[in-house]
Amino acid sequence: MLGKLGDNLKATLKKIASAVFVNEKLVDELVKDIQRALLQADVNVQLVFDLSKRIKDRALNEKTPPAITKREHLVNIVYEELVKFLGEEKSELKAEGKKPFKIMMVGLFGSGKTTSISKLVKFYSNRGKKVAVIGLDVHRPAAPEQLEQLAKKVNVTAFVNKNQTDALEVYKQFEKEYKNYDLLIVDTAGRDALSHDLIREIEGLNKYIQPDETLLVISADIGQAAQKQAEQFHKSCHVTGVFITKLDGTAKAGGALSACAVTGAKVKFIGVGEKEDDLELFNPKGFVGRLLGMGDLEALLEKAKDAIDQKDAEDLGKKMLQGDFNLVDLYDQLSAVKKMGPLSKVLEMIPGLGNANIPKELIGVQEDKLKKWKTVMDSCTKYELENPDEITVSRIDRIAKGAGVEVSVVRDLLKQYRQSKKVMKMMKGSKDMDMNKLMKKMGTMKKIKY
Repeated sequence: MLGKLGDNLKATLKKIASAVFVNEKLVDELVKDIQRALLQADVNVQLVFDLSKRIKDRALNEKTPPAITKREHLVNIVYEELVKFLGEEKSELKAEGKKPFKIMMVGLFGSGKTTSISKLVKFYSNRGKKVAVIGLDVHRPAAPEQLEQLAKKVNVTAFVNKNQTDALEVYKQFEKEYKNYDLLIVDTAGRDALSHDLIREIEGLNKYIQPDETLLVISADIGQAAQKQAEQFHKSCHVTGVFITKLDGTAKAGGALSACAVTGAKVKFIGVGEKEDDLELFNPKGFVGRLLGMGDLEALLEKAKDAIDQKDAEDLGKKMLQGDFNLVDLYDQLSAVKKMGPLSKVLEMIPGLGNANIPKELIGVQEDKLKKWKTVMDSCTKYELENPDEITVSRIDRIAKGAGVEVSVVRDLLKQYRQSKKVMKMMKGSKDMDMNKLMKKMGTMKKIKY
């Protein structure tokens, strides 16, 4: 996500860390580096200069707090100003208070609006909401059919009329049924924001529907044209939030991000892939944390919550505290990690690892190892999964042949199981153990030979 911008900003922070003195010369170099990085990412020129001016003013005039060094204070200024630039606080869309809560989706042709709707449907369905979608795109051929297929895939109701060419009439046709749903997501026609006919249509829909939220879907690759488009949409239908798509690709994305700063509508969601699960609530603090290599624990915990059922997590937690841990539990853990997405994305959310420059080849090796381990466990019998300590040399040979892997892969898996079990034993009966003592114990793990 915004890899080039992140790499440039991390390089800037390293320059601060290695500096002998924090003086005006260093601040000037820092500001120029930040300007260059943001301009290369397609951020609006005026916004870049305003941001860099605030950073410079604070760096030169603000007194350093007694508890931190000048270098740390300078890094903190960069972090705080970037967070402020991107909206400062997380702007959650609660989807509560009314029935139905109405979200109207607007955007340009090809911005990824339909894919974004499928992600929102999955997101809110997983949180216990009864969701329906309505198709008001009466201009694009096959748009109603596409929405129907999407709804069927995620098991929600779709209100469409394939023969009606008036969007407002389609909305009115099903109006009595909307009260049966917690959330109604309204799909509108993709448009050029400067097309007067479509502007009149969206203004009419907005006035009649009176949505609780109007989300502007902007593709990360739109560039600085996003600003003009966002302003027109905001004027036509009072955009309350932004959904940025395609942030997983090579797009610079600065144009889409800075467009939000201009309109005052905060980014609410970001799409980080093509699948329904590739959706994140936008949190400026966590987002900047990932850009600077500081991690994003909140997003990591959110992904973990979606990856493993709460009851399953509680059951696994009880087993761990009882020291009862087998390959079935390890299998569940690996499955949860896989659901959280590519290992590279998970690692960048962990504080300290986002800036660790872990080689991509090594990450690839680890992901390949997880796949092989799951294959090995699929080759085990129920008894072997529940009693891994009983797996003998002859059993290892049979499992390896059944999984189509080398014997060493099976041994690696069993080694990982033993390491995990040692940690579980340390935690056995230690609910009230001081966490500092527990961490010290875990720190000795690297000295243990397996």
